[in-house]
Amino acid sequence: MRLPLLAAALLSATAAVAAPSYGPELEGFDYPYPVKRHAFASQGQDLSMAYMEVTPERPNGRTAVLLHGKNFCAATWGDTAAVLARAGYRVLALDQIGFCKSTKPTGYQFSFDQLATNTHGLLAALGVKEATVIGHSMGGMLAARYALMFPGAVEQLVMVDPLGLEDWQQKGVPYQTIDAAYAAERKTDAASIKAYQLKFYYDGQWKPAYDRWVEMQAGLYAGPGAERVAWNQAQTSDMVFTQPVVHEFDRLRVPTVLMVGTKDRTAPGANRAAPALAETLGRYDRLGPEVAARIKGARLVTFEGLGHAPQVEAPDRFHAALLRELSAR
Repeated sequence: MRLPLLAAALLSATAAVAAPSYGPELEGFDYPYPVKRHAFASQGQDLSMAYMEVTPERPNGRTAVLLHGKNFCAATWGDTAAVLARAGYRVLALDQIGFCKSTKPTGYQFSFDQLATNTHGLLAALGVKEATVIGHSMGGMLAARYALMFPGAVEQLVMVDPLGLEDWQQKGVPYQTIDAAYAAERKTDAASIKAYQLKFYYDGQWKPAYDRWVEMQAGLYAGPGAERVAWNQAQTSDMVFTQPVVHEFDRLRVPTVLMVGTKDRTAPGANRAAPALAETLGRYDRLGPEVAARIKGARLVTFEGLGHAPQVEAPDRFHAALLRELSAR
């Protein structure tokens, strides 16, 4: 997109955007399927992990676990869950601790290892010994960590536009303290969320269908749990930035599919980088082939003209590709 057009689109996006107010565990925002809860203790706290379970009419004996991105929730996977259930999968869509309808803890040390352990505990409680793990954005990083920690529990790994295909800090992006990140998070609203997603996720092209997901996230920042939400988001931003998995991709030993949109330009911290460096970051059209070549036996699926969330941007196209790859294992 030419710069004047993008600038006009961003100005439009930052116009007043109404957002409702939701509770600290996203109370008031409806999910497409009933929400269940997994209670457990972690780091000296009693926590509750929210999830949706969709059971198929004609089971194929397989379970699909859907892991959300940092700016998304289990609800964003609603259409995908329905498609997979129709294909025979038992589907579990999870909200990680610190996100969406799950507990927002205090004094919690967030790490991908911890979130993977939490996820494994939930699956064990549900009797799931092996699953196809599908992760988007931050959830793709988590899915990779889960496969590295619990390879025997992963039938197939699918990463959809995962974060962490490059090490931003190693490339020279300056570190941001959690305090500074928290201050920035406290300024987050619907307009800023929409402007960010328009620029980095959707190549300057907005559709009304995206508004629901902006409102979902913005409603948490506008609600009574805003301070806790912002603090957990600052903590998990630090986790994403400082715990890259890219250096370990060659250790993956499970069947892996990497799916990327060629217009995706997502690169956390790029706004802190020098302009010349920022221009080189988040190039999924280049990162996808580079990373796929490092993962033994990995299959690469590219979505020409799509951005960071192909399951939202072009669901029919995405689901056709996903089902094809799942059946080709």
